[in-house]
Amino acid sequence: MDEYSDHDAADDVPFEAPETIVCVDCGGVCHLLTRPYEDESGRVGFVPGDIVAYRCSDCLDRWDIELE
Repeated sequence: MDEYSDHDAADDVPFEAPETIVCVDCGGVCHLLTRPYEDESGRVGFVPGDIVAYRCSDCLDRWDIELE
């Protein structure tokens, strides 16, 4: 379990984060660095409140995003 997220809530259904986002600095493509977790029941994904990291392939900026 990741120290930055709370995966104990039974109502949280895992979902996928986008593999890419648009860099707000340069308009390039940011790729997802954070891999999804697998919970005790075998479900794979992220839950609201997880922090995921992206890296821009053009300007190399890193973006840490809290999922909703």
